[in-house]
Amino acid sequence: MLVVVLLIGSGLIWLNTTTKGSNTQKHVNQELIPADAITHGHGLSVDVNDPNKLYIATHHGLMVLVNDKDLYSLSNKKDDYMGFSPNPTNPQILYSSGHPESGGNIGFQRSQDGGYTWEKISDGVNGPVDFHAMAVSPSNPKVIYGWYKGALQRTNDEGRNWNIVSMTSSPIVNLAVDPKNENILYAASPQGLMISKNAGRDWITVLEGYVSAIAINPADSNEIITYSEKHQLARSNDGGENWETLQIELGDESPLYISYSAQESKIIYLLTEKNSIYKSTDSAKSWEKIR
Repeated sequence: MLVVVLLIGSGLIWLNTTTKGSNTQKHVNQELIPADAITHGHGLSVDVNDPNKLYIATHHGLMVLVNDKDLYSLSNKKDDYMGFSPNPTNPQILYSSGHPESGGNIGFQRSQDGGYTWEKISDGVNGPVDFHAMAVSPSNPKVIYGWYKGALQRTNDEGRNWNIVSMTSSPIVNLAVDPKNENILYAASPQGLMISKNAGRDWITVLEGYVSAIAINPADSNEIITYSEKHQLARSNDGGENWETLQIELGDESPLYISYSAQESKIIYLLTEKNSIYKSTDSAKSWEKIR
């Protein structure tokens, strides 16, 4: 039985959830705190089941934008989530890395209640790690990649154990895994957009020049959107061989993160380095600044 009590007062929204099983009973207090602004965004992800719910990982905790207008912080935790990725099949499970508010490195951690509380799973290799780029395989959520101090790490058991699969000469600023193949991996870096077809061991460059953002259409592995110094915001429909520049008015801002909705892949969000959020509802043909 699930009982939800919603109380609004003192600027807080509380969800008191009681879950009963045959032998267990769990109580969880979930606190959404209204927020005025996004501070130093480090990650972006559309909720797995709700295209109108957008997670923003920041230097000062995890935030959520609801219906393109209502911005909240998830609890009072102000940890710096440098790496952030959702589980592609369960909206309650999220993964993060970075720095705790008190300093140091977080290692690799997991939330099983939508980002309200977190548990440390492991330190990673040579950790505690501070993954600045991280990605979960949509086809096999137990497979997760993370980049830390020049090394690409991979886990096959949801973060309990990690192995270094390769070293990189350039920092990796974004990672994306092919929706259908856990061993095909894309990396955005100052040297270009790189692709590995053997789980990150070997790489080829498919787009030269600085690339800051990448996202793959969850419904079509061949459709990729990037932001690069060569093509600006651009899309490839053939896995990165050819690119078309997309029309968007960004002023002097540059996209850092792009996220497709898994439910409706024509819906795409974009976060810039100045913490502006843009949204497309027509497969990137047009964009609207929503924040």
